Amino acid sequence: MKYSKIFDELLGCKNEDDVFSYLISSLKESIKSWDYFVNWSKVINNYHEAEIALNLLNTLIGKADVEKAAKDLLKEYPKIIGVIPALLADREKKIKLVSDIKTFELKCFDFSKPMSAEDGVLFMKASGFLDLVSDRTIKSIPDYFLGVEVGLDSNGRKNRSGTSMENLMEYFIKDICERNGYEYIAQATADKIYKKWGKNITVNKSSKRVDFAINTPNKLYLIETNFYGGGGSKLKSTAGEYADIYHQWTKDGHQFIWITDGLGWQKTQRPLRDTFNTTDYILNIDMVQKGVFEELLK
Repeated sequence: MKYSKIFDELLGCKNEDDVFSYLISSLKESIKSWDYFVNWSKVINNYHEAEIALNLLNTLIGKADVEKAAKDLLKEYPKIIGVIPALLADREKKIKLVSDIKTFELKCFDFSKPMSAEDGVLFMKASGFLDLVSDRTIKSIPDYFLGVEVGLDSNGRKNRSGTSMENLMEYFIKDICERNGYEYIAQATADKIYKKWGKNITVNKSSKRVDFAINTPNKLYLIETNFYGGGGSKLKSTAGEYADIYHQWTKDGHQFIWITDGLGWQKTQRPLRDTFNTTDYILNIDMVQKGVFEELLK
């Protein structure tokens, strides 16, 4: 680590060991905000796109001969077949199912193009969906669809944790850059950085995105951010990866700063300490809040 008097002035840390101890002791337990639970705009948008089909399918509720009613409906309105996978919490449009367990023969249902009403009914019947409609277990298909969409969206919470950290850091970065006259790019690629500032960075893949690139009068700063609420092998590999990135970007003539947080690091301190020892700066949210990050940029 590159020790600076900034750590003493702002955090009371007299040496590198003090800085690492502060880093570990001030980790945040959570950065979840209200938008962590459900991306309502995405859910409602998906609902509106399917609304007509859902209301047509809703006419099947309570039908005595639901299979015949479904077949007639699909023949008259074949486009509504496309919404059927979503009713079963599946985003795929091409679904292959084992139709004969003895021969392991597969039957393909392609919902991205016109399908026979017979196949559409077969899919809904064999999956159990038509029974729930016929006996009124499902009383409103539009309402049921909303519930399924909320459930599917919950799978995105892991990604939202990463996005939450980026959004949180951008709040500070935008403010710092505006007050100091710096420019920054979020989700910066090597191409974007070169086009905007004429500076080259080495990346293993052209698609590699840096969370933030900040251009100051003195140097280009490349910032990676993440949050780990729990432990695991991912933390060890991440620490090793960022050590390699630091050496490459330092060789390019730029400054790398890693901003990470989360109680997961309390259980995985060894690899974090190893990277701390071999790179210049690892910060957490508390350090950013107390002004360390802004002073380092200066």
